[in-house]
Amino acid sequence: MKKITLTLSAAALALTGTAAIAHQHMGKTNPDADGNGVVTSAEHTAHADAMFARMDANGDGELSQAEMKAMHEARKQHREARRADRSERRAARMEQRFAQLDTDNSGGLSQTELQAMKEMRGERGGEGRKARRGGKRGGPMAMLQRADTDGDKSISRAEFQAAVDARFARADADGNGEISAAEREAMKQARQERRAERRSQ
Repeated sequence: MKKITLTLSAAALALTGTAAIAHQHMGKTNPDADGNGVVTSAEHTAHADAMFARMDANGDGELSQAEMKAMHEARKQHREARRADRSERRAARMEQRFAQLDTDNSGGLSQTELQAMKEMRGERGGEGRKARRGGKRGGPMAMLQRADTDGDKSISRAEFQAAVDARFARADADGNGEISAAEREAMKQARQERRAERRSQ
């Protein structure tokens, strides 16, 4: 069976599941199964096993091109559904805002109402919008390349698990087999510092 190549971004996303020890990854299940704020090695391994099993549809222990393509398509459909939902909610918000601004219920905005809108925007400023921005690109593909230890441009189950274990070990600073809230925060801080350093270059 043909294995998946490094060019498929879905594999990179799969590997970012190991980063869920630092944050809940994009709405997927949290590796902290008992919700006590600590991710144990057993929880982390179980989470990785479940993720690999979901992707390895035929259960042969490898991620085939067909399996990764199917996952990519499923992600694409999910994104499109979310985008459509966001558009609907945005339209509803715009209608609500218009209704709030149209204080005389004329169906239009007078100069006075437009001025009130400008003043409202001025008070809010642009900081909130800027704060919500920020990229998360680059990391997953680098992790994927590191996972391909034999350089065959594919990821076996063993390589996937090795990458998961290595990431857990890096996060588990005190080596006690658990990732505490403090260790998760330290990982988050280190990630932010690396991102800031890349931006400054």
